[in-house]
Formats: sequence, structure tokens, C-alpha cells
Amino acid sequence: MTKRIRSKYKINRRLGENMWGRPKSPINKRDYRPGQHGQRRRKPSDFGTQLNAKQKLKGYYGNIGEKQFRRYYGEAARRKGDTSENLIGILEQRLDAVVYRMKFVPTVFSARQFVNHGHIKVNGKKVNIPSYKVKEGDVIEVRDKSREIPMVLEAVQSSERDIPDYMDVDLKKMKGTFTRPPKLADVPYPVQMEPNLVIEFYSR
Repeated sequence: MTKRIRSKYKINRRLGENMWGRPKSPINKRDYRPGQHGQRRRKPSDFGTQLNAKQKLKGYYGNIGEKQFRRYYGEAARRKGDTSENLIGILEQRLDAVVYRMKFVPTVFSARQFVNHGHIKVNGKKVNIPSYKVKEGDVIEVRDKSREIPMVLEAVQSSERDIPDYMDVDLKKMKGTFTRPPKLADVPYPVQMEPNLVIEFYSR
């Protein structure tokens, strides 16, 4: 089991939810926090509730670092419109998130690694930066040499997830178009996300 897989399961247990809706997650059998006092239940404070919402959103996208996540909040706050909706749109424009949504890989953690290793092209050019911001109309595809990787073939054929309607994907060609940044209601989260609490956390 890789370090990334272990950290993914640790996030699940720490937050007490099956973040990615995967059947193999240990939280399905042990729905309490890890550690000696994990089964104790305490009512969280307002700060604790906001912090938990932030940790869930950060964790879902591959455990994004705090410095980078705060930058995303700053960008969302500067844009016109609802800040929480803007934040979701920005996160969903990350290249690793787009690759995951297009079902080219099984998890957002493997998406980050897949992009890092140069297996993805954006508008015909190789891009190896997971946080690269995908724009409307950008075409994302798996490089020809990478299309026979077992992990990719398994992910493409999996019925575990559906492709959201803010992207148009041809799984046979392993190519897709990012049509628009989504709103919160458009994103197929397996658990409830509360970006409004994240905004409250940072605007204290």
C-alpha cells in the first residue's frame, strides 16, 4: 500500500466519512476516529465545525496544502458572485480534479501522480502540473503511450462513478472537454460539502 493510499484512508477515518464513496474504505467498518479515544463523541464548537468543513474540502482534492488552499480562497473572494460557489469552481478546475472526474484514473490521489508523471495532454501539449488551471473549452486527453496502463483501463471501465455534465468525455478515445466551471450542486460529492463554512473560517 502506497503512502498516498494510507494517507487517503487516514483522512477518511479522521473526518469520520467515506470521502470518495469507495467500497474498500475502512470507515465503512469503523465509523469513528482513529486512536485510543476515537470513539468518544463530543459536540464541536462553531470553530470546530468550520475547521472540519475546511479539512473535508482540502482532503477531498488530494489533501491540498494550507498555503495553496488559502490562495484559492483569496481568488474566490476577489471574484464577483458567491464566494463559496467560486471556490468550488476553482477547485474543480484543477487539472488533477478534471482527470479524476473524467474517469481516467480511480482516485484523485492517483490523478495527481498521473499528471505529475506526464501522462496527460491539455490542448495537445503535455502538462505535468496537477494544480494547472483548466479553462472552458480545454481538451484533456491521456497520451497515446499511457492508454494501456492497467490502472487507466480499469478506471475507464469502472461503473463506480459517473462523469458530471460540466465535461464532455469520450472514454474510448480517453479524451474530454471541460465545458464550464461547475456550481456546488453540479459536483458529484459522495459526502456533503459546506464551502460556506470554509468561507466563514477564513473570514473570521
